[in-house]
Amino acid sequence: MSATTESTGRRVLAALRRDPLAVGGTIVLALLVVVGVAGPWLAPAGVNDVDVDQMLRPPSGAHPFGTDELGRDVLSRVLVAARVSLQVGAVSVGIALVAGVTLGLLAGYYRGWLDSVLMRCMDVLFAFPVLLLAVAIVAVLGPGLLTAMVAIGVVYTPIFARITRAGVLSVREQVFVRAAVSIGASDLRIMRRHVLPNIAAPLIVQTSLSLAFAILSEAALSFLGLGIQPPAPAWGRMLFDGRGFVTDAWWLGVFPGAAIFLTVLAFNLVGDALRDVLDPRQLTLGEARRSTP
Repeated sequence: MSATTESTGRRVLAALRRDPLAVGGTIVLALLVVVGVAGPWLAPAGVNDVDVDQMLRPPSGAHPFGTDELGRDVLSRVLVAARVSLQVGAVSVGIALVAGVTLGLLAGYYRGWLDSVLMRCMDVLFAFPVLLLAVAIVAVLGPGLLTAMVAIGVVYTPIFARITRAGVLSVREQVFVRAAVSIGASDLRIMRRHVLPNIAAPLIVQTSLSLAFAILSEAALSFLGLGIQPPAPAWGRMLFDGRGFVTDAWWLGVFPGAAIFLTVLAFNLVGDALRDVLDPRQLTLGEARRSTP
């Protein structure tokens, strides 16, 4: 790692530490990761332990989040479902990131007919509403956790492709890229060593924001019965199961809904902070303010 990269990393971390919202979002995400990893051990009861004598019990000492229509402990199901959301978010955004960056690099670097073909394909995907396209893909492949991750990954691929292409078009004409071409460096080496590191900032920001939208999309698919299938717990599915008990058992919707809200909010807070820090215009303004006597 170069000294410039280390300096930029330290500057970003210092700026994030000064932002209380970013710190709060990071803490929430760290707790979410802990819960996602240790959820089965943190859960006070089995997620599928049915107890007909405890059906629709309100929050209490024995069941802090109450019980559902089958007597299952809601707190346990919320905790274990965190792993599903993290898994879907990480895998689906990973698919979109790898596919989108690859397509964007090829389109922006080689341009010409390849650029036209790839970007028109991305335009076709952009023409569909996000959730509608995800539902269509799941309908073709069949409901389930894996297909939900693939569907969400495909839906968000065009975003990363367009961001990458725009960055490549601005970088490929720079002097250091032309110098690498003149000495005979391969296209792959130029894209990997010179182009990609210089467009990483917007991709990092988009990744953090896409994680929030991916979790929302998974919750929507599970709510529609197209995501993870029962009896495995998922926040969206729990909202679906509690829709018929809104007036009699409010806790069935409030606690999984609150988990979705806090998770998405935390990702958005961190993403907004990263955008403000990594935006070159923001960095320039910050340096100008610091240098002003």
